[in-house]
Amino acid sequence: MSAARKQAAVSESRVVSADGTEIAFEQSGSGPVVILVASALADRSDTAKLAALLSERFTVINYDRRGRGASGDAGSYSVAREIDDIAALIEHSGGSASLFGSSSGAVLALRAAAGLSIDRLALYEPPFVVSAADNGPPRDLAQQVTTLLEQGRDSDAVKYFMTKVQGMPGIAVLFMKLMPKVWANLTGLARTLPYDIAVMGGTQQGKPLNAAEWAGVHATTRVLTGGKSPVAFQRAARALTELLPEADHRTLPGLNHGAVVMAPKKVAPQITEALQK
Repeated sequence: MSAARKQAAVSESRVVSADGTEIAFEQSGSGPVVILVASALADRSDTAKLAALLSERFTVINYDRRGRGASGDAGSYSVAREIDDIAALIEHSGGSASLFGSSSGAVLALRAAAGLSIDRLALYEPPFVVSAADNGPPRDLAQQVTTLLEQGRDSDAVKYFMTKVQGMPGIAVLFMKLMPKVWANLTGLARTLPYDIAVMGGTQQGKPLNAAEWAGVHATTRVLTGGKSPVAFQRAARALTELLPEADHRTLPGLNHGAVVMAPKKVAPQITEALQK
């Protein structure tokens, strides 16, 4: 299919969430529905290549989480409202869908599956920190980020999150700042960082996962990790699959935490297998 035909096959639309917030999304492909849930500092543009690959087998809903891209936002935030957004997308899709989420988006997908009827789940590196041996984010992460944002220091908030949470070297952040368009996109999403911190809750404190917190997740689940990612992601994946009633874990050689954006051709087949088996 030519690039022009692929572009024509993607339609943009909106749904209205329970609190009246408009959620923008692109729909492509045909077949069973899969909704793509973005990570922190990401919008639907980050999963556009993955969406195109998955649209060969699925009807793909690639949406902007609230406060991002073309979606609206409310005056106050709660994780429940983000779950309502996914519920509105599922209703639009006919009442049935699977979810794919990466990083904190994987945790949002899990939280949605605990309360909604989800067909299947595919998750890439949910960033739980389940061992004291692994370095989690600062305990005062939420306060630090909130303070920076209240001071209008959105760029500093992004840098703080990247270095203190994502473990990115300061020199790497400096190089990103030298790419004005890239850095502008990231700082444009800074105001949603507290949303992802809220999604993660208390799951990054180096303690075992609370089984009761995920007891409502009954969907068949595949947890994916990259072979080049820190061992903390492997531990988190094993801990999660041990808790869920129908879950397995696959490690993808040569990939790291950014694989969904940087190597979608290597991730898409695993998602396809997980959601079709």
